[in-house]
Amino acid sequence: MTYETSAAESPFRTEPTARDLAPQFVLPLVVRIERAAPPARTDALETAARAVLVLLDDERSAGDGVWAGPVRDWQDARIRKVVRRARGAEWRRAEALEGITVTGATAEVRVFPPVPLDGWPKDLAKLQVSGTDLDDPEPPAPPAPDVPVLWFNPGLEMSAGKAMAQAGHGAQLAWWDLTDEQRAAWRDAGFPLRVRTAAPAQWQRLTHSGLPVVRDAGFTEIAPGSCTVVADHPALRQGS
Repeated sequence: MTYETSAAESPFRTEPTARDLAPQFVLPLVVRIERAAPPARTDALETAARAVLVLLDDERSAGDGVWAGPVRDWQDARIRKVVRRARGAEWRRAEALEGITVTGATAEVRVFPPVPLDGWPKDLAKLQVSGTDLDDPEPPAPPAPDVPVLWFNPGLEMSAGKAMAQAGHGAQLAWWDLTDEQRAAWRDAGFPLRVRTAAPAQWQRLTHSGLPVVRDAGFTEIAPGSCTVVADHPALRQGS
């Protein structure tokens, strides 16, 4: 299962663009889902979004870092993300591979440097995509006004795996739009963020606010061009 944003181009185009013709990479994310203690859905989404930010900020992803080449190739094409699940021995094998584990209140997500579409490590390629349907034990509390929020479209239904990838897209688009100083401030605070579903009227305002909007390419679950997430970082709000 792969996901991508459509950026500024029309999501309904029929002719390939330069980005489509470039070598395609994906960012693997693995969520730990043990049978006896699955993570809460919202926490898994927030942890996945933070995992993407942690990888983008890692020194290995910049300059001459060992991940810099794959990260550049991935970001120069489409920022596809693949979310798979693991438990028990599968999770231990995933942890042994080069990557970063990010922990939330109930969730653990491991993010790996980008890989070619057909070049997955064996222990990740064997993991399943299905089975990432998660629930929240209780509705999440309203977010504080000074915390970045990834607002989800109230008119779309997505599996937890799909939503985790979309949350990662939203966090990445916000990261791209921030200055170096703003990125450093977010990092120093521990990349706080919340994932929430917007009310219908609020969603309409958000999509016309000038904030980064994720538009899905429509490979799975939802129609091409669907707006899935608005990245509401306080530093990006008009007048900030």
